[in-house]
Amino acid sequence: MRSAFVSACLVLAVQAVCLGENWPQWRGPSMTGVASDRPVPVTWSATENVTWKLALPDFSGSTPIIWDDRIFLNVAEGTELYLVSVDRNKGTELWKAHLGSGNAKVRKQNMSSPSPATDGKHVWVMTGTGVLKAFDFAGREIWARDIQRDYGPFGLNWGYASSPLLHKDHLYVEVLHGMKTDAPSYILSIEKLTGNTRWRVERPTDAVSESPDAYTTPALLAYEGREEIVVSGADYVTGHDPATGAELWRAGGLNPAKDRYYRVVASPIVVGDMIYVSSRVRPLIAFRAGGRGDISSSHRVWSTDQGPDVPTPAADGKYIFILNDRGIVWCRDAKTGAEIWGNQRVRPGTYSASPVVAGGRVYVVSEDGVTTVFEAGPEFKVLAENDLADYTLSSPAVSDGQIFLRTTKHLYCIGKRAGARPGAQDVRL
Repeated sequence: MRSAFVSACLVLAVQAVCLGENWPQWRGPSMTGVASDRPVPVTWSATENVTWKLALPDFSGSTPIIWDDRIFLNVAEGTELYLVSVDRNKGTELWKAHLGSGNAKVRKQNMSSPSPATDGKHVWVMTGTGVLKAFDFAGREIWARDIQRDYGPFGLNWGYASSPLLHKDHLYVEVLHGMKTDAPSYILSIEKLTGNTRWRVERPTDAVSESPDAYTTPALLAYEGREEIVVSGADYVTGHDPATGAELWRAGGLNPAKDRYYRVVASPIVVGDMIYVSSRVRPLIAFRAGGRGDISSSHRVWSTDQGPDVPTPAADGKYIFILNDRGIVWCRDAKTGAEIWGNQRVRPGTYSASPVVAGGRVYVVSEDGVTTVFEAGPEFKVLAENDLADYTLSSPAVSDGQIFLRTTKHLYCIGKRAGARPGAQDVRL
């Protein structure tokens, strides 16, 4: 029995290492915006330290996802939407699968905003038009759903943009809306191999006007042998049973003044037994896991009014890094909320992409395409500013020592892949 236990632990350890070097869905392997400690390039430009770049037809807020030698992109091209598979080593397109028509620009985003998700054998992708499809790695369509056809039109003010959460054998899809509909908000659990709905539960709220709208992505809470699906938006954060969708707990306080226009964009993140929930800047609240019913006060650990609007924070368990839309950053103690440093400005501009922590550094990207790199530690120290001079909404993805940046015109692969053949392009670290 001891031998079997050790073998199982080794398998899990290997799987964790392999997964850690992939970027399988929105916010990466841990869904916290944190990559491994493997070094990642610090300096680059549109020509320096670029391993390859792939031309893209249009802008997107969707993050590229990576598994081994494959990259997957949700792509808008005119009125059409596609899933594109890219050779990670060569930067060439392998295949392009049609997702549907009806792409349209809605303020900053278009209908390609949701990020795909993969388990290493299949890839799933949602569009802002409500199409949800599954493919294998050869580009063969496995199944297709139309969520709006099945459950009614989306009613968000600025278009649907939530990414599906992949966990074990199921996808978790949230539809939190209300500005342009009286239909209830809901959460779906969908079997990943068949596309069948396992459950659909409504998520009630007393939020009004635009405040029911959320552009967040669900998070996974795993602690003490339990698992819960965390959903934030519409003035509340809730925890749900993955097997049934039943609401286990709920916390308010995200819209303390009950503002009619408090839509939420930044997603919740979970590290250990801590749940970090953003609102529309004020407040960002940290809750402790383990509660049932109303945990608004009982499990509230700390809060700050210096939260983000659009960028989702990144947290590694020791620190949480918060970036606001104006390029001001804070580092707080993830457990206590104590400010380590704060009110530090990176390159002036507008920021929609979420920060990423990799190799002991934090990477933040402005809409102007400038990536500022600073130390992920107790002292704010800027290391580099790297300008790709192109409109950027997409958050970075990191894998095997490389960083992948998506602008309007190109997908960039920056740096040399760890374990690359001798003689490959050198990268300044």
